[in-house]
Amino acid sequence: MEDKIRVLVSEEDVDKKIREIGEQISKDYAGKCVHLICVLKGGVFFMCELAKRISVPVSMDFMSVSSYGADTKSSGVVKIVKDLDEPLEGKDVIIVEDIIDSGRTLSYLLEVLKQRNPNSIHICTLLDKPERRVKKQVVVDYVGFEIPDEFVVGYGLDYAQKYRNLPYIGVVEL
Repeated sequence: MEDKIRVLVSEEDVDKKIREIGEQISKDYAGKCVHLICVLKGGVFFMCELAKRISVPVSMDFMSVSSYGADTKSSGVVKIVKDLDEPLEGKDVIIVEDIIDSGRTLSYLLEVLKQRNPNSIHICTLLDKPERRVKKQVVVDYVGFEIPDEFVVGYGLDYAQKYRNLPYIGVVEL
């Protein structure tokens, strides 16, 4: 049976916002190299598009962190499934996320990565659900869109591993 998906953020709006974030990061990191850390799997679509729009030198690495399993709600238990390949010491780091809601995963990740002595560490997300934030100390530096508390798919976000490839952000009508 086909799921019905309602468009929440169009492909054009996503592209425009990523361009704006890339320009802001380029200004903020003028004269520096920025090290992007993608939180897999969902963040890879956003990070690849974002990296193309940053005009300062960019290096990248990838992590896989799990707190969802096969459910639509976070379990609250965070574990690193795949760690970084390179050290962070002295680097200007931006963690790139597809979506932030409770902040549990990022709160844990920030503590782990700060211990690796980066020069700076900031957070960038395509989508933010601030009303769901449990970890209030998680401050997001670069936000694409604040969205309502709905389960979204597309642009890297999935529902049971489906719909990551949609070029827009949508809501699965269950």
